[in-house]
Amino acid sequence: MTYRFSAIISKEDGWYLARCPELNITSQGRNVESARVNLGEAIELYIETWEIPNPH
Repeated sequence: MTYRFSAIISKEDGWYLARCPELNITSQGRNVESARVNLGEAIELYIETWEIPNPH
């Protein structure tokens, strides 16, 4: 299954903060790319916790 989420990236105190407003998840990195990758990993971990009902 494929999901698409927004990412808002801003710079604060030398770090780039990446936020997904739909899931209220935030991560960070030393540059835009690492912040984006870290946010993607955080989202993947969050989605893994979702309980998907078994149709059987």
